[in-house]
Amino acid sequence: MTNPTSAQHDVPVLFFDGVCGLCNRTVDFVLKHDRRGTLRFAPLQGSTAAERLPEDDRQRLDSVILQVEGTIYKKSSAVVRLLRAMGGIWTTLGWLMWLIPRPLRDIGYVLVARNRYRLFGKKETCRMPKPEERQRLWD
Repeated sequence: MTNPTSAQHDVPVLFFDGVCGLCNRTVDFVLKHDRRGTLRFAPLQGSTAAERLPEDDRQRLDSVILQVEGTIYKKSSAVVRLLRAMGGIWTTLGWLMWLIPRPLRDIGYVLVARNRYRLFGKKETCRMPKPEERQRLWD
């Protein structure tokens, strides 16, 4: 994994629980479908998160966090913004999800988040990037 340069502070970063099976699958999915390659990824347990996120957000591993131009999105809002940032059909899906009121979206998000380790497993260590992913996965 690499560390971002100061010039990379404006790129969207998805912070995720590095030991969560669902979170790692989400990163794999986005890496495959983000054809523009604009999104970056960093585990909540890493140094990029320590530099950019408040302590509360790093300690609460029950939400992915998307940081775009200094704004932090959590839970379903992060997912909506993530889909919109991916481009293509995913942008349309993001806009459709946005039409659902946030409290309802968050109820679904919380139900999955509470059961993610049981349903998708938990890894002993954070995800290690493949060589072609190194520039997009930060520590």
